[in-house]
Amino acid sequence: MNRRQFLQTTSAAASGLLFVKPATAFGYQANSAVRLGLLGCGNRGTSVATSFSHSTTAHVVALADLFPDKLALGQDHFNQLNASLGRQPIDTKLLFHGPHAFEQLAASPDIDLIQISTPPFFHVQHLQAAVASGKHIYCEKPVGIDVAQARQALQIAKLVQPTQSVDVGFQCRSAPPIAAIAQRIHAGALGKIASVAANYNAPASLEKTHPGISPDEYRLRNWLWDRALSGDILVEQNIHIIDLCNWLLGAHPLKATATGGRNILTHSGDCWDNYQVDFTYPNDVHLSFSSTQFGAYGGFDAGLKLFGATGYATVPYSGPVQITGQNAWAWDASPSTSTTSGTFAANGAFSDNLAFADRDKERIFIDSITTNQPHNQIAAGVETALSCMLGRMAGLQHREVTWEDLLAHGETYQLGLNLNQFA
Repeated sequence: MNRRQFLQTTSAAASGLLFVKPATAFGYQANSAVRLGLLGCGNRGTSVATSFSHSTTAHVVALADLFPDKLALGQDHFNQLNASLGRQPIDTKLLFHGPHAFEQLAASPDIDLIQISTPPFFHVQHLQAAVASGKHIYCEKPVGIDVAQARQALQIAKLVQPTQSVDVGFQCRSAPPIAAIAQRIHAGALGKIASVAANYNAPASLEKTHPGISPDEYRLRNWLWDRALSGDILVEQNIHIIDLCNWLLGAHPLKATATGGRNILTHSGDCWDNYQVDFTYPNDVHLSFSSTQFGAYGGFDAGLKLFGATGYATVPYSGPVQITGQNAWAWDASPSTSTTSGTFAANGAFSDNLAFADRDKERIFIDSITTNQPHNQIAAGVETALSCMLGRMAGLQHREVTWEDLLAHGETYQLGLNLNQFA
């Protein structure tokens, strides 16, 4: 598939993801509650489902996880949450665990929406089952950790029914300050864009263990350390910044060169702890991107700057969101005007400029369901995932990699363990 074919494939399915208005009116009816089944009761999954419960009419009615202890924690949390919201506790018949829990969740007639918050390696497999069930789907990024999964996801996108809404978790686009500055950049506030500088510097992820844990279970619980399970830091976490760049430039990168490695981390796993990537976009626009993920000394800094002929835009997770130049503008309602780094949130529930990102993303999604105006964001999610894979391949292979090289290579990662041991 060449770039022209890919863009033609994605354009029809990506519109709901590519353009998000800074503000949207929501008119929920009392009887429009959406029954949500959470697949993956970990840190991020619990955070997002909790936000859905507080911010929308979605009601968590079912849970599924590979591990019984995670399922039990989820049950306790959401029973308490439902009670605080005047809702019924989760019916025990809607609690599923083990390697086939995702299939049981998809088969349940008591669920309207499946939230996929499992380790990234499983996203496409779980997406396929959820799409086949006819349910609405909120799938965390990335949509695939390798080219083979990305191709599979594009085929799944074609099977989404006209009545199904499928969103991908790029909530940063919905953060009010970022949506507002994006509208101005798309309208030409910077003039011709020459280059972009971006970064994602985060602390190390913490070890997760459990009594009597086996090596395979240890690997699954610490999936952030494992390239096959997570996609590496570039595909799993840094993807938010690359997605914002793709969105603001209106294109995906054409090629990339990269360096990096595993220079600090010594624990198990094979993910790199730093990347430096030069992405080339159409019109010879270059994105200089750097990432680090190590250390326990606190501090977090993520964002991007776009430099154009008539001004430059600053789009950070924390700090002033603004345009400097001929069309000067600033987001006056920013929670923080400090230029210092923000606070990292392991569950993805960031404050500062992203304080309302999850809320607004979820409201837009639920509104698409209750008003029968469904989204299908799978193809656009694949485009961003492939953009990150492009940088990863360039780093791992120590060479320039083009978009066509990436697709032709057909990069594939294998899990290398049998999940049936957790039945």
